[in-house]
Order: sequence, then C-alpha cells, then structure tokens
Amino acid sequence: MDDLKDLYQQMILDHNQNPQNFREMENATSKAEGHNPLCGDELTLFLHVENEMITDVSFLGSGCAISKASASIMTTLIKDKTISEAETLFEQFHSIITTGKSNGDMGKLAVLAGVYKFPSRVKCAVLSWHTMNNALHGNTNLTTTE
Repeated sequence: MDDLKDLYQQMILDHNQNPQNFREMENATSKAEGHNPLCGDELTLFLHVENEMITDVSFLGSGCAISKASASIMTTLIKDKTISEAETLFEQFHSIITTGKSNGDMGKLAVLAGVYKFPSRVKCAVLSWHTMNNALHGNTNLTTTE
C-alpha cells in the first residue's frame, strides 16, 4: 500500500512540474477563470468545442502542486470527449474528491482520491474542475472555491 501511495505522490509531483496542456489557446471557443483564495491558486482554462466535442483544452495559472496536477490530469481526460462525457467525469471526480469513493475504474483520477482526507486541499483539487464546468456552460463569472 505504501508503494501505491508513493506512486500517487510521484504522479502528482510529475504533473505539477510538467503539466500537460499548459499553454494559452488562441482559438478557444470558451474561457473561464478560477481562483482559490485560501491557497492562492489561480487558473485560466481554455476550451475549443466543436459539435459538442471538446477538441482542445489548455490552462495557464499558478498554484499548489495539487491544484496544478488536478488541472493537468483533467485536461488529459476531457480532451476529445463530448460535453456530456466531460460532465459525467466532473460528477465522478466530485464524488471521489469529497468522499474518497468511486463507482468503477477511476483511471488517472485515482491519484487524487486521497485528497478527500484533507478538506482544505479539496478546494485546490476541485478548482480546475469547477472552472471547466463553468466554461462548458458559458459562465464567465470568476470561479471561486469560497
């Protein structure tokens, strides 16, 4: 069990140091910004959606390792998914991050499953996901965890 915990910690560090899809997207069809005042995480999420399909996703921002890793993992999971599939992933992630329980194979999300044990860190992990949800629904108000 300690080996698995170490692997998950290493994956979070890897996604923090080398985040996937960390760039500004010039042809985004929607964009949303998020802020976690408790930790200082800031995020701008870019989506390119065509015919209900997320064809590209990227983000910029700064924050703690959990926030950045969560955003990085999220972008790899929702790219080439339909809006409906991304919404389902959002629901699954929200359940995992708040209860630690999943309904099926969590895939890459498993690395963040233990965060539920640290309530102050849950906000770090969910920031990018709530920002993505707002971007999908055209909500341009600042996404905040407070």
